[in-house]
Amino acid sequence: MRFGVNYTPSRGWFHHWLDFAPDDIRADLDSLAVLGLDHIRVFPLWPLFQPNRSLIRPRALDQLGLLVDAAGERGLDVSVDGLQGHLSSFDFVPSWTTTWHRRNLFTDPDVVEAQAAYLRALAGALAGRPNFLGMTVGNEVNQFSAAPHPDPDRIDAGQAERWLRRMLDACEEGAPGRAHTHASYDVAWYDGTHPFTPAHSARLGTMTAVHSWVFNGTAQRHGPGGAATALHAAYLVELAKAWAVEPARPVWLQEVGAPAPHVPPGRAADFTRATLAHVLDCPDVWGVTWWCSHDVDRALADFPELEYGLGLFTNDRRLKPAGEAMCRVVREWQEGAAREPVAPRTTALVLDVGEPDGAPGRGVCAPGGAFFEAWMRVASGGGRPAVVLAQRARDADHLAARGITEVLVPQDTP
Repeated sequence: MRFGVNYTPSRGWFHHWLDFAPDDIRADLDSLAVLGLDHIRVFPLWPLFQPNRSLIRPRALDQLGLLVDAAGERGLDVSVDGLQGHLSSFDFVPSWTTTWHRRNLFTDPDVVEAQAAYLRALAGALAGRPNFLGMTVGNEVNQFSAAPHPDPDRIDAGQAERWLRRMLDACEEGAPGRAHTHASYDVAWYDGTHPFTPAHSARLGTMTAVHSWVFNGTAQRHGPGGAATALHAAYLVELAKAWAVEPARPVWLQEVGAPAPHVPPGRAADFTRATLAHVLDCPDVWGVTWWCSHDVDRALADFPELEYGLGLFTNDRRLKPAGEAMCRVVREWQEGAAREPVAPRTTALVLDVGEPDGAPGRGVCAPGGAFFEAWMRVASGGGRPAVVLAQRARDADHLAARGITEVLVPQDTP
Protein backbone atom coordinates (compact mmCIF):
# COMPACT_ATOMS: atom_id res chain seq x y z
CA MET A 1 0.00 0.00 0.00
CA ARG A 2 1.48 3.33 -1.11
CA PHE A 3 0.66 6.78 0.24
CA GLY A 4 1.58 9.91 -1.66
CA VAL A 5 0.62 13.39 -2.72
CA ASN A 6 0.24 15.30 -5.96
CA TYR A 7 3.01 17.87 -5.73
CA THR A 8 1.80 21.44 -6.24
CA PRO A 9 4.76 23.78 -5.69
CA SER A 10 4.16 26.39 -3.00
CA ARG A 11 5.92 29.11 -5.02
CA GLY A 12 4.36 29.87 -8.37
CA TRP A 13 2.22 26.70 -8.65
CA PHE A 14 3.12 24.79 -11.85
CA HIS A 15 4.45 27.99 -13.35
CA HIS A 16 7.50 27.26 -11.19
CA TRP A 17 9.07 25.59 -14.24
CA LEU A 18 9.54 29.08 -15.68
CA ASP A 19 11.62 30.16 -12.66
CA PHE A 20 12.99 26.81 -11.55
CA ALA A 21 14.21 27.15 -7.95
CA PRO A 22 15.68 23.92 -6.49
CA ASP A 23 15.86 25.37 -2.96
CA ASP A 24 12.11 26.06 -2.95
CA ILE A 25 11.44 22.54 -4.21
CA ARG A 26 13.62 21.02 -1.50
CA ALA A 27 11.83 23.06 1.16
CA ASP A 28 8.47 21.86 -0.15
CA LEU A 29 9.62 18.25 -0.14
CA ASP A 30 11.01 18.65 3.38
CA SER A 31 7.57 19.78 4.53
CA LEU A 32 6.08 16.55 3.14
CA ALA A 33 8.47 14.41 5.17
CA VAL A 34 6.37 14.82 8.33
CA LEU A 35 3.47 12.98 6.67
CA GLY A 36 5.34 9.70 6.23
CA LEU A 37 4.60 9.56 2.49
CA ASP A 38 6.50 7.38 0.04
CA HIS A 39 5.81 9.04 -3.35
CA ILE A 40 4.79 12.16 -5.20
CA ARG A 41 3.21 12.75 -8.60
CA VAL A 42 4.67 15.65 -10.59
CA PHE A 43 3.52 17.68 -13.59
CA PRO A 44 5.79 19.11 -16.27
CA LEU A 45 3.94 21.72 -18.33
CA TRP A 46 3.84 20.39 -21.87
CA PRO A 47 4.17 23.76 -23.71
CA LEU A 48 7.28 24.62 -21.69
CA PHE A 49 8.97 21.28 -22.26
CA GLN A 50 8.01 20.93 -25.95
CA PRO A 51 7.40 24.46 -27.23
CA ASN A 52 7.84 23.39 -30.85
CA ARG A 53 6.81 20.08 -32.37
CA SER A 54 10.45 19.21 -33.07
CA LEU A 55 11.98 20.74 -29.92
CA ILE A 56 12.05 19.00 -26.53
CA ARG A 57 14.12 21.28 -24.31
CA PRO A 58 17.14 19.49 -22.78
CA ARG A 59 17.33 21.98 -19.92
CA ALA A 60 13.72 21.28 -18.99
CA LEU A 61 14.46 17.54 -18.89
CA ASP A 62 17.47 18.26 -16.67
CA GLN A 63 15.32 20.29 -14.28
CA LEU A 64 12.79 17.47 -14.07
CA GLY A 65 15.67 15.14 -13.23
CA LEU A 66 16.79 17.47 -10.46
CA LEU A 67 13.29 17.42 -8.96
CA VAL A 68 13.19 13.61 -9.09
CA ASP A 69 16.63 13.42 -7.48
CA ALA A 70 15.61 15.83 -4.71
CA ALA A 71 12.61 13.63 -4.00
CA GLY A 72 14.80 10.53 -3.92
CA GLU A 73 17.08 12.16 -1.35
CA ARG A 74 14.02 12.38 0.89
CA GLY A 75 12.90 8.81 0.36
CA LEU A 76 10.18 9.68 -2.14
CA ASP A 77 9.47 7.82 -5.35
CA VAL A 78 8.13 9.87 -8.26
CA SER A 79 5.46 9.31 -10.88
CA VAL A 80 5.52 11.81 -13.75
CA ASP A 81 2.56 12.99 -15.82
CA GLY A 82 3.44 13.86 -19.40
CA LEU A 83 0.84 15.75 -21.42
CA GLN A 84 -0.16 18.75 -19.31
CA GLY A 85 -2.61 19.15 -20.62
CA HIS A 86 -5.31 20.18 -18.16
CA LEU A 87 -4.67 21.32 -14.59
CA SER A 88 -7.06 22.97 -12.14
CA SER A 89 -9.35 24.39 -14.88
CA PHE A 90 -6.49 25.67 -17.08
CA ASP A 91 -5.45 24.07 -20.37
CA PHE A 92 -1.77 23.89 -21.25
CA VAL A 93 -1.36 22.88 -24.88
CA PRO A 94 1.48 24.01 -27.13
CA SER A 95 0.99 26.68 -29.79
CA TRP A 96 1.68 24.15 -32.53
CA THR A 97 -1.72 22.53 -31.83
CA THR A 98 -3.92 25.63 -31.63
CA THR A 99 -5.32 28.59 -33.64
CA TRP A 100 -3.46 28.81 -36.98
CA HIS A 101 -1.95 25.37 -36.29
CA ARG A 102 -5.18 23.81 -35.01
CA ARG A 103 -4.90 20.02 -35.19
CA ASN A 104 -6.67 17.17 -33.45
CA LEU A 105 -4.66 16.12 -30.39
CA PHE A 106 -5.65 12.48 -30.77
CA THR A 107 -5.68 11.77 -34.50
CA ASP A 108 -3.37 14.14 -36.38
CA PRO A 109 -0.36 11.98 -37.36
CA ASP A 110 2.24 14.72 -36.79
CA VAL A 111 0.81 15.64 -33.40
CA VAL A 112 0.57 12.03 -32.27
CA GLU A 113 4.16 11.29 -33.26
CA ALA A 114 5.36 14.44 -31.49
CA GLN A 115 3.47 13.48 -28.34
CA ALA A 116 4.99 10.00 -28.46
CA ALA A 117 8.47 11.48 -28.89
CA TYR A 118 7.89 13.76 -25.91
CA LEU A 119 6.67 10.98 -23.61
CA ARG A 120 9.55 8.78 -24.73
CA ALA A 121 12.00 11.58 -23.95
CA LEU A 122 10.56 12.22 -20.48
CA ALA A 123 10.61 8.54 -19.61
CA GLY A 124 14.06 8.05 -21.09
CA ALA A 125 15.52 10.96 -19.14
CA LEU A 126 14.39 9.31 -15.88
CA ALA A 127 14.75 5.62 -16.70
CA GLY A 128 18.05 5.24 -14.84
CA ARG A 129 16.77 6.69 -11.57
CA PRO A 130 15.73 4.05 -9.04
CA ASN A 131 13.01 6.24 -7.50
CA PHE A 132 11.24 6.86 -10.83
CA LEU A 133 7.97 4.90 -10.72
CA GLY A 134 6.82 5.51 -14.27
CA MET A 135 4.71 7.77 -16.47
CA THR A 136 1.08 8.73 -16.57
CA VAL A 137 0.23 9.74 -20.13
CA GLY A 138 -1.33 12.99 -18.91
CA ASN A 139 -3.69 14.52 -16.43
CA GLU A 140 -7.32 13.93 -17.46
CA VAL A 141 -6.46 14.39 -21.13
CA ASN A 142 -9.84 12.83 -21.93
CA GLN A 143 -11.45 16.20 -21.14
CA PHE A 144 -10.13 17.49 -24.49
CA SER A 145 -12.17 14.89 -26.42
CA ALA A 146 -15.77 15.94 -25.79
CA ALA A 147 -18.14 18.40 -24.13
CA PRO A 148 -18.14 20.27 -21.81
CA HIS A 149 -14.76 21.38 -23.20
CA PRO A 150 -15.41 24.59 -25.17
CA ASP A 151 -13.30 23.45 -28.16
CA PRO A 152 -13.07 19.65 -28.11
CA ASP A 153 -11.02 17.41 -30.37
CA ARG A 154 -13.80 15.00 -31.29
CA ILE A 155 -12.97 11.30 -31.55
CA ASP A 156 -14.68 7.95 -31.12
CA ALA A 157 -13.82 5.14 -28.73
CA GLY A 158 -11.71 3.29 -31.28
CA GLN A 159 -9.60 6.37 -31.93
CA ALA A 160 -9.23 6.96 -28.19
CA GLU A 161 -7.93 3.42 -27.72
CA ARG A 162 -5.44 3.67 -30.58
CA TRP A 163 -4.12 6.93 -29.15
CA LEU A 164 -3.80 5.53 -25.64
CA ARG A 165 -1.95 2.45 -26.86
CA ARG A 166 0.49 4.61 -28.85
CA MET A 167 1.18 6.85 -25.87
CA LEU A 168 1.66 3.96 -23.45
CA ASP A 169 3.97 2.23 -25.92
CA ALA A 170 6.07 5.41 -26.09
CA CYS A 171 6.38 5.47 -22.29
CA GLU A 172 7.47 1.85 -22.28
CA GLU A 173 10.00 2.50 -25.03
CA GLY A 174 11.55 5.27 -22.95
CA ALA A 175 11.59 3.42 -19.62
CA PRO A 176 10.93 -0.30 -20.03
CA GLY A 177 9.33 -2.13 -17.15
CA ARG A 178 8.13 0.87 -15.15
CA ALA A 179 4.53 1.49 -14.06
CA HIS A 180 3.05 3.39 -17.01
CA THR A 181 -0.63 4.28 -16.92
CA HIS A 182 -3.20 6.82 -18.05
CA ALA A 183 -5.85 8.79 -16.20
CA SER A 184 -9.34 10.02 -17.08
CA TYR A 185 -11.66 12.18 -15.06
CA ASP A 186 -14.80 10.39 -13.98
CA VAL A 187 -16.93 11.16 -17.06
CA ALA A 188 -15.26 8.07 -18.52
CA TRP A 189 -17.16 6.02 -15.92
CA TYR A 190 -20.38 8.04 -15.90
CA ASP A 191 -21.26 9.14 -19.47
CA GLY A 192 -22.19 6.56 -22.10
CA THR A 193 -21.38 8.94 -24.95
CA HIS A 194 -17.83 9.72 -23.85
CA PRO A 195 -15.11 8.25 -26.13
CA PHE A 196 -12.79 7.27 -23.27
CA THR A 197 -14.40 4.24 -21.65
CA PRO A 198 -14.15 2.20 -18.43
CA ALA A 199 -12.62 -0.63 -20.47
CA HIS A 200 -9.80 1.69 -21.57
CA SER A 201 -9.07 2.65 -17.97
CA ALA A 202 -9.28 -0.89 -16.59
CA ARG A 203 -7.40 -2.75 -19.33
CA LEU A 204 -4.69 -0.47 -20.71
CA GLY A 205 -1.54 0.37 -18.79
CA THR A 206 0.08 -1.20 -15.74
CA MET A 207 -2.77 -0.37 -13.38
CA THR A 208 -6.12 1.43 -13.30
CA ALA A 209 -6.10 5.06 -12.19
CA VAL A 210 -9.22 6.71 -10.78
CA HIS A 211 -9.84 10.34 -9.80
CA SER A 212 -12.45 10.96 -7.11
CA TRP A 213 -14.00 14.41 -6.87
CA VAL A 214 -17.24 14.77 -4.93
CA PHE A 215 -18.13 18.09 -6.59
CA ASN A 216 -19.37 15.88 -9.46
CA GLY A 217 -22.87 15.79 -7.98
CA THR A 218 -22.16 13.44 -5.08
CA ALA A 219 -21.77 16.10 -2.39
CA GLN A 220 -24.51 18.24 -3.90
CA ARG A 221 -26.93 15.30 -3.70
CA HIS A 222 -25.83 13.69 -0.43
CA GLY A 223 -24.33 16.59 1.48
CA PRO A 224 -20.81 17.10 2.87
CA GLY A 225 -21.44 14.68 5.73
CA GLY A 226 -23.40 12.12 3.74
CA ALA A 227 -22.21 8.55 3.65
CA ALA A 228 -22.01 8.57 -0.14
CA THR A 229 -19.68 11.56 -0.07
CA ALA A 230 -17.10 9.72 2.04
CA LEU A 231 -17.68 6.50 0.08
CA HIS A 232 -17.26 7.95 -3.40
CA ALA A 233 -13.57 7.12 -3.77
CA ALA A 234 -14.10 3.52 -2.65
CA TYR A 235 -17.01 3.27 -5.07
CA LEU A 236 -14.80 4.27 -7.99
CA VAL A 237 -12.17 1.74 -6.92
CA GLU A 238 -14.74 -1.06 -6.88
CA LEU A 239 -16.38 0.14 -10.11
CA ALA A 240 -13.00 0.01 -11.84
CA LYS A 241 -12.51 -3.65 -10.91
CA ALA A 242 -15.66 -4.68 -12.77
CA TRP A 243 -14.03 -4.06 -16.16
CA ALA A 244 -10.59 -5.50 -15.40
CA VAL A 245 -9.48 -8.65 -17.21
CA GLU A 246 -7.10 -9.64 -14.41
CA PRO A 247 -9.09 -10.16 -11.18
CA ALA A 248 -6.35 -8.67 -9.01
CA ARG A 249 -5.40 -5.77 -11.30
CA PRO A 250 -4.21 -2.96 -9.01
CA VAL A 251 -6.20 0.28 -8.76
CA TRP A 252 -4.48 3.57 -8.01
CA LEU A 253 -6.58 6.29 -6.38
CA GLN A 254 -4.48 8.88 -8.14
CA GLU A 255 -6.45 11.96 -7.13
CA VAL A 256 -8.79 12.59 -4.24
CA GLY A 257 -9.29 15.77 -2.27
CA ALA A 258 -11.59 17.79 -0.06
CA PRO A 259 -13.00 20.61 -2.23
CA ALA A 260 -14.68 23.54 -0.46
CA PRO A 261 -17.49 24.46 -0.22
CA HIS A 262 -18.70 20.96 -1.13
CA VAL A 263 -16.59 19.77 1.82
CA PRO A 264 -16.38 22.76 4.18
CA PRO A 265 -12.91 23.40 5.65
CA GLY A 266 -14.17 22.44 9.10
CA ARG A 267 -15.11 19.00 7.77
CA ALA A 268 -11.97 18.40 5.67
CA ALA A 269 -10.15 16.34 8.30
CA ASP A 270 -13.16 14.10 8.94
CA PHE A 271 -13.68 13.68 5.20
CA THR A 272 -10.03 12.75 4.76
CA ARG A 273 -10.11 10.12 7.51
CA ALA A 274 -13.40 8.61 6.35
CA THR A 275 -12.43 8.53 2.68
CA LEU A 276 -9.14 6.83 3.40
CA ALA A 277 -10.75 4.31 5.77
CA HIS A 278 -13.22 3.23 3.09
CA VAL A 279 -10.56 2.99 0.38
CA LEU A 280 -8.23 0.98 2.61
CA ASP A 281 -11.04 -1.56 2.96
CA CYS A 282 -10.90 -2.26 -0.80
CA PRO A 283 -8.72 -5.15 -2.03
CA ASP A 284 -6.05 -4.58 -4.67
CA VAL A 285 -5.52 -0.86 -4.05
CA TRP A 286 -1.99 0.04 -5.15
CA GLY A 287 -2.01 3.37 -3.37
CA VAL A 288 -3.60 6.72 -2.62
CA THR A 289 -2.19 10.02 -3.89
CA TRP A 290 -3.93 13.01 -2.28
CA TRP A 291 -4.66 16.22 -4.14
CA CYS A 292 -2.67 18.14 -3.29
CA SER A 293 0.48 19.02 -1.37
CA HIS A 294 0.28 22.83 -1.00
CA ASP A 295 -2.46 25.41 -1.43
CA VAL A 296 -2.43 27.67 -4.46
CA ASP A 297 -1.10 31.13 -3.63
CA ARG A 298 -4.01 33.59 -3.71
CA ALA A 299 -1.73 36.07 -5.45
CA LEU A 300 -2.39 33.94 -8.55
CA ALA A 301 -5.57 34.98 -10.34
CA ASP A 302 -8.55 33.29 -11.96
CA PHE A 303 -8.55 29.86 -10.35
CA PRO A 304 -11.95 28.48 -9.38
CA GLU A 305 -12.39 29.18 -5.69
CA LEU A 306 -12.23 25.53 -4.67
CA GLU A 307 -8.75 25.14 -6.19
CA TYR A 308 -7.06 27.53 -3.78
CA GLY A 309 -7.51 25.50 -0.60
CA LEU A 310 -7.00 21.85 -1.58
CA GLY A 311 -3.50 21.50 -0.10
CA LEU A 312 -2.52 19.43 2.90
CA PHE A 313 -0.28 22.43 3.62
CA THR A 314 -0.84 26.14 3.19
CA ASN A 315 1.33 27.75 0.56
CA ASP A 316 3.65 28.93 3.34
CA ARG A 317 4.07 25.24 4.33
CA ARG A 318 1.93 25.10 7.47
CA LEU A 319 0.26 21.75 8.01
CA LYS A 320 -3.55 21.89 7.82
CA PRO A 321 -6.08 19.67 9.64
CA ALA A 322 -6.55 17.48 6.56
CA GLY A 323 -2.78 16.99 6.45
CA GLU A 324 -2.76 16.01 10.13
CA ALA A 325 -5.55 13.52 9.44
CA MET A 326 -3.68 11.94 6.56
CA CYS A 327 -0.51 11.76 8.62
CA ARG A 328 -2.33 9.82 11.34
CA VAL A 329 -3.87 7.40 8.86
CA VAL A 330 -0.50 6.76 7.21
CA ARG A 331 1.22 6.12 10.54
CA GLU A 332 -1.56 3.81 11.72
CA TRP A 333 -1.33 1.84 8.50
CA GLN A 334 2.45 1.60 8.67
CA GLU A 335 2.34 0.46 12.29
CA GLY A 336 -0.01 -2.31 11.24
CA ALA A 337 2.10 -3.31 8.22
CA ALA A 338 2.09 -6.95 9.27
CA ARG A 339 -1.71 -7.12 9.10
CA GLU A 340 -3.51 -9.66 6.96
CA PRO A 341 -4.36 -8.61 3.39
CA VAL A 342 -7.67 -6.84 2.93
CA ALA A 343 -10.45 -9.43 2.82
CA PRO A 344 -12.29 -9.98 -0.48
CA ARG A 345 -15.67 -8.37 -0.93
CA THR A 346 -17.88 -11.42 -1.13
CA THR A 347 -21.12 -9.70 -2.23
CA ALA A 348 -21.26 -7.97 -5.61
CA LEU A 349 -23.92 -5.80 -7.21
CA VAL A 350 -24.65 -6.66 -10.82
CA LEU A 351 -24.04 -3.76 -13.20
CA ASP A 352 -25.76 -3.74 -16.58
CA VAL A 353 -24.42 -1.03 -18.90
CA GLY A 354 -25.07 -2.83 -22.15
CA GLU A 355 -22.13 -3.95 -24.29
CA PRO A 356 -19.23 -3.65 -21.81
CA ASP A 357 -16.49 -2.29 -24.08
CA GLY A 358 -18.47 0.79 -25.08
CA ALA A 359 -20.68 0.78 -21.96
CA PRO A 360 -23.47 2.90 -23.48
CA GLY A 361 -25.56 2.61 -20.32
CA ARG A 362 -22.90 3.76 -17.88
CA GLY A 363 -25.02 6.75 -16.89
CA VAL A 364 -26.54 4.49 -14.19
CA CYS A 365 -23.13 4.62 -12.48
CA ALA A 366 -23.19 8.41 -12.04
CA PRO A 367 -24.36 10.17 -8.87
CA GLY A 368 -28.14 9.93 -8.85
CA GLY A 369 -28.06 6.94 -11.20
CA ALA A 370 -29.87 3.76 -10.21
CA PHE A 371 -26.72 1.70 -9.77
CA PHE A 372 -24.79 4.42 -7.91
CA GLU A 373 -27.59 4.89 -5.40
CA ALA A 374 -28.10 1.14 -4.90
CA TRP A 375 -24.39 0.60 -4.23
CA MET A 376 -24.37 3.49 -1.78
CA ARG A 377 -27.40 2.11 0.08
CA VAL A 378 -25.65 -1.21 0.62
CA ALA A 379 -22.31 0.35 1.55
CA SER A 380 -23.77 2.95 3.91
CA GLY A 381 -25.74 0.19 5.63
CA GLY A 382 -22.55 -1.59 6.62
CA GLY A 383 -22.13 -3.80 3.55
CA ARG A 384 -18.92 -4.21 1.54
CA PRO A 385 -20.25 -4.41 -2.03
CA ALA A 386 -18.07 -5.22 -5.01
CA VAL A 387 -19.24 -4.67 -8.60
CA VAL A 388 -19.60 -7.30 -11.34
CA LEU A 389 -20.66 -6.70 -14.92
CA ALA A 390 -23.90 -8.41 -15.95
CA GLN A 391 -21.99 -10.42 -18.57
CA ARG A 392 -19.86 -11.99 -15.80
CA ALA A 393 -22.49 -12.41 -13.11
CA ARG A 394 -22.77 -16.16 -13.81
CA ASP A 395 -19.11 -16.76 -14.64
CA ALA A 396 -18.11 -19.05 -11.79
CA ASP A 397 -14.40 -18.81 -12.50
CA HIS A 398 -14.45 -15.00 -12.55
CA LEU A 399 -16.47 -14.79 -9.35
CA ALA A 400 -14.24 -17.29 -7.58
CA ALA A 401 -11.08 -15.44 -8.65
CA ARG A 402 -12.44 -12.29 -7.03
CA GLY A 403 -13.75 -14.04 -3.90
CA ILE A 404 -17.38 -13.22 -4.75
CA THR A 405 -19.89 -15.69 -3.32
CA GLU A 406 -23.15 -13.72 -3.71
CA VAL A 407 -24.50 -11.48 -6.45
CA LEU A 408 -27.38 -9.03 -6.11
CA VAL A 409 -29.21 -6.97 -8.67
CA PRO A 410 -29.77 -3.35 -7.67
CA GLN A 411 -33.52 -3.91 -7.42
CA ASP A 412 -32.92 -6.41 -4.62
CA THR A 413 -31.04 -3.97 -2.40
CA PRO A 414 -32.84 -2.46 0.61
